[in-house]
This record gives sequence, C-alpha cells and structure tokens, in this order.
Amino acid sequence: MKPMPLLLRKDQERRLLAGHCWVYSNEVDTQATPLKDLTPGAPVEVLSDHERWIGHGYVNPHSLICARLVSRERNRPLTPTLWLARIHDALALRERLYESPFYRLVFGESDGLPGLVVDRYGDLLGVQFTTAGMERVRGEVLAALEQVLKPSAIVLRNDTSVRELEGLAQGVETILGDPGDALILTEHDLDFVVAPITGQKTGWFFDQAENRTRLARYGVGERVLDVCSYSGAWGLRAAALGAQEVTCVDSSHTALERVADNAQRNGFAARVHPLQGDAFEVLRALRDEGREFDTVILDPPAFIKRRKDEKEGVQAYARLNRLGIELLAPGGLLVTSSCSFHMNRDAFLRTVQQAGRRAGRFLQLLETGQQGPDHPVHPAIPETAYLKTLFLRVLPGS
Repeated sequence: MKPMPLLLRKDQERRLLAGHCWVYSNEVDTQATPLKDLTPGAPVEVLSDHERWIGHGYVNPHSLICARLVSRERNRPLTPTLWLARIHDALALRERLYESPFYRLVFGESDGLPGLVVDRYGDLLGVQFTTAGMERVRGEVLAALEQVLKPSAIVLRNDTSVRELEGLAQGVETILGDPGDALILTEHDLDFVVAPITGQKTGWFFDQAENRTRLARYGVGERVLDVCSYSGAWGLRAAALGAQEVTCVDSSHTALERVADNAQRNGFAARVHPLQGDAFEVLRALRDEGREFDTVILDPPAFIKRRKDEKEGVQAYARLNRLGIELLAPGGLLVTSSCSFHMNRDAFLRTVQQAGRRAGRFLQLLETGQQGPDHPVHPAIPETAYLKTLFLRVLPGS
C-alpha cells in the first residue's frame, strides 16, 4: 500500500523532531489531509506544515494518538525488510544481557516497533499487537519473528484493553505449535510455572526481574508480606533469601494456586502461605490482628490507566502504602511499585512519603528501581519509563 501524506499544523513537528513518535489528532492539518479519509492502520508519510519530510508511520483516524512514526529514514518505509532489521536489533540487545532466552524481546516504541510487544519464553513467543498499524502488517511481523527466532510456538495475547482504543477485537490465539498453558521459566535460579495462554499480560512480569534481585542487598528478615503477588515471584525470592514466613496475597484463586505450586517446586512449601482476598481488605484485617512483618512488598496493577483517573489513583496508592507501612516492624523494608506511567517518579515518592507521615512513620529512601533493560526507555518518550520501584526503610516517626 502506497503511503499517503499526513500534514501537520503549524509548529506541531517540534516534539517529533526531538524524538517522540506519537502524533495526536489535534496536531494534524485536517483541511489539507482529512483524517476521515484515511484507513485505520494505513501507512503515511508525516510532513510538517511547510511539507518538510519527517518520517514513515501509520495512521488511525479514530484514535487520539492518530499516527505513530516508525522510520525516520526516507529510504526505509514500512516493509518486511524493516521488521526483520528491527527484530534483529532487539534480539542483539537481549542476547548481550541474558544468558537464557527468557525476556521481553520487543518493547514497542523503545525498539522502534510501536504497537508491538513480544515476550520470549525459550522456544515460545507471546505476542501482542496493540495498534491498527501493527495489526495491518501482522502477517509480515510474524513471518519476521519466525525467520529470526525459529520458535516452536507463538501465542497471540491480543486480549489487552488497549486494542479497544484502536477499534480492534480482543482475543487469544495460538497460531504456531501446541504449547499448552504451562511452561517452566527460570529467574535467577528459581523455577516458576508460566501460563502463556491464560496468565496476566503475556504470562509473566519480566519488568520486575532486576528489582527482585535487589532484595538480597537489604535482607528481608523472617516475616515477609507480598501483596498482589500474582505467581509469587517476589515472595519466593524472599523465601530463597531466608524468610521463614512469607504471606502471598492476591485476589485470584488461580494465581494463588500457582504460588503454592511454585513454592512446592522450589522447596519452600512450608514457608510460603497464599492468602486470597482484596489487597486493601486483607491489609486492614492483618493490621487489626496486630500482625507485623519485616518486609512488605506492594506491586499492584496500574491504578491510573488514564489521565482522568489520576486523582482516584493517587488516593489508592496512598491508602495501599499507608496500610503496608502500618504493618512493618521498626526498621522494616518497604518495597513499593507503581506501573502507572501517568504517575511520575517524584509524584509516586511524594505519595508514599505522605502515606508514611499519616502512618506516623519516618521513611528513608534506599534505592529507586525501574523496569529491566529488556524494557528499554526511549529517552524522548516519557511514557516508556512507566515502572517505579522504591526500596525504603521504615522507622518510628520523628
């Protein structure tokens, strides 16, 4: 398909020239290039108001982000050759970083492939197409992945709500092989069962892997509380570091069954205790029982998924952290995370600090983590730096 021109309004190219790749609908000169005439996913050439060529991309006239730049080289349009090159580049980075093939292989904009996420589990690939532009070239991208990786199985995890914003249907589909819904992943000497078809996201949260290793530096003590535990990656890491009583809290019965299975698999069954329930309700109940922990880990889902959710989301982070802080023994370790890219690092730290003050505690920030290097940050796109993980020491108020 021959790319159509997409002209911007006056002075709207500055952010793109600085490196960002998103074009918003109010930045387009709709008199010169009516968006309604463009097909979702169609290739476009983005031009400034005085027709300066900016880059190749794709369009979706029905989305607030109505276009995304993919290539800034005029002789590299959106073709199978480009997909191959970008996937090779992505693989080269991960092979430098990891001895075993378990990582996020493609992280959207940060790997020059906006609208594409690929997680690698050995010979299985979990793939998400989140935009109309990537959906249009799905066959080309999958062929490139097969050529470069030669996987035995590919699962499409297109059940993310982001696809709704692009007008795309949701669903899960196995398009290569017959992988079943259980495979073994090894993360720093611990084995976990991963569900590539029914698990959350694409089955595993690779983004916290580096942060989980940081627990060893601080020590976790005897009693650990892992809230929003999913399959128990944080909790089992604490058990491996010597914790004698690890309580893993999650609202999902299926997730907690996997916690128990993973604990058994790693020899921690006697020390890891799944507890089902709403995180806020369970924390209140533990507080009312007078329970106390040496380490509390809070790794909730994003409370701020859209900008309009910001006020309510900040309040949720504040409540969750106050409850967690109130359960810590003096000098205890709080590990708390936010994956809401609408909440920046300073705002998150400020929210946790305020929660500490309301709980009558004094906090010391020991370290700040982000997503691992298989989720590289695009320097011009703040939205790609979404994960914030704080390691704090909690002391009596002063």
